[in-house]
Amino acid sequence: MVNMENQITDDIREYEHPFVAVDLLLFTISEGKLKVLLVKRGVEPFKGGWALPGGFVRMNESIDDASKRELKEECGVEGVYLEQLYTFGEPNRDPRTRVISVAYYALANSEKWNLRAETDAEEAKLFEVGEIPHLSFDHQEIFDYGIKRLRSKLSYSNIAFGLLPDEFTLTNLQQVYEVILGKKMDKRNFRKWISNIGLLLPTGKMTKNTAHRPAKLYKFKKNQVVFFG
Repeated sequence: MVNMENQITDDIREYEHPFVAVDLLLFTISEGKLKVLLVKRGVEPFKGGWALPGGFVRMNESIDDASKRELKEECGVEGVYLEQLYTFGEPNRDPRTRVISVAYYALANSEKWNLRAETDAEEAKLFEVGEIPHLSFDHQEIFDYGIKRLRSKLSYSNIAFGLLPDEFTLTNLQQVYEVILGKKMDKRNFRKWISNIGLLLPTGKMTKNTAHRPAKLYKFKKNQVVFFG
């Protein structure tokens, strides 16, 4: 009688086993600029080069857990809501071996981060998105794809919630959109558009103790990434 367990094991061994990795694309607004978190690699390949945080998935962890672990280990960042972006798997994307990478991305408040480089990273640093250095591996492709997706999601989700306080003015929200999109927006058109897509709820409160005329305060309908429209 054929032992099916041994049969399955033997069949599996006939196939090559690519490695699985995660790469993390974290965007934030700092000093009025849209920035991305990069690490300087401390090991080969591309030692001394800049790259996205990330690393290999362990046998006993999910890819979600791996992304959180790598972010904490390489940059000292934790508590960030990460969303899967895309899977990158060109055969020669890593000079060491066949590696398939699941990329994650997020838009988060860097004031809550305590950046510190650990494990195989020499340095962790924020770069303006228009002034990033040459990136190792295929991380430029991941970056380009991620920033395009981020800007697209502004039109139908509340992805910007992580950069704002629980209650904010429409001017606060417009400033965030302008920084991410890299362009000025007409005030009247912006407010009409925001109203139409149904992202916000009025709180019934007004700003206080400001040099300007009091403004209405709003909040997002959900304080997690959700889609509208």
